[in-house]
Amino acid sequence: MDFPLTDLMDQGACYQKLVALLHPGGLTCPTCKQADRLTVHRRDRAPVLDYRCRRCGRVFNAFTGTPLQGTHRTPAEIVLILRGVAQGAPTARLARELGCDRKHLLALRHRLQECARRWLDRNPLGDDVVEADEMYQNAGEKGIPHTDPEDPPRRRANSRRGHGTFANDRPPVAGVVGRRSGEVRMEVLETAGGDELDELIVGACLGGSVVNTDEWNGYKGVGRRHGRVHRTVDHAGPKSRYAVDADGDGVREVHCNTMEGLWAGARTFLRPFRGVSKWYEDQYVAVIQWGHNLKRVSDDFLRALLGISPNTISAP
Repeated sequence: MDFPLTDLMDQGACYQKLVALLHPGGLTCPTCKQADRLTVHRRDRAPVLDYRCRRCGRVFNAFTGTPLQGTHRTPAEIVLILRGVAQGAPTARLARELGCDRKHLLALRHRLQECARRWLDRNPLGDDVVEADEMYQNAGEKGIPHTDPEDPPRRRANSRRGHGTFANDRPPVAGVVGRRSGEVRMEVLETAGGDELDELIVGACLGGSVVNTDEWNGYKGVGRRHGRVHRTVDHAGPKSRYAVDADGDGVREVHCNTMEGLWAGARTFLRPFRGVSKWYEDQYVAVIQWGHNLKRVSDDFLRALLGISPNTISAP
């Protein structure tokens, strides 16, 4: 059941929050970068004000030059959209609650999520032990017209056997999680081949790390080529095991269970969308990574959504 909240929110407080996120150093003219020669030009969309720079004559507002430029949503609606993106609310439901066009809202969502993907933390994990695994998520060409009768849209259920690929609408989503830190690095791949998995693992953990994987062929080169210690657990066949005690100390330390649990959370996040386009799946996976690593929304994450570097230092 939808519950619109726009009329219950303080427009002024939402506007001030957005200005602080978009302009941590203070509002300046986007052309000449001056802050001390601004005058109010229009107030018809208050609390969103249009300013004129007395030095260069530029007319602008707080959203000019950001992913929010051109939007006619109120500050409270924008805050609700940011909240919906962070929590994985379906676009159709958000559009109903905000009383806006779903197509336009989806375009804005893609702009925001692309910013979040751009500013993902891609630094290698500092953990001594990591787990690497991949999942295969059905994602087709949702939203793309199929006018060619020789190229009909795929049926909803994609029951292809074997490992999926981007081409057959089951893109692999690979991830590496640190045992100590709990932080994760995720990426949507074309295929789950050795070259792509090696590149992900090399970028996600330091040399000398112990990398736990299953026995999928794509992981065979991890230990040989990159100076990492590779440990595997067999998930296939009648004698499959999900945890192994490799050193005989009574602790079954070789497993991928942490990463397997993360995949359950990722599928739960994606399920309400009833399918996402494979062309935008990496954006949704980026939001999942942000959410897992942060646990709660921070100003850094909101700045990333709004296209601002999350490590921007506010001016004193």
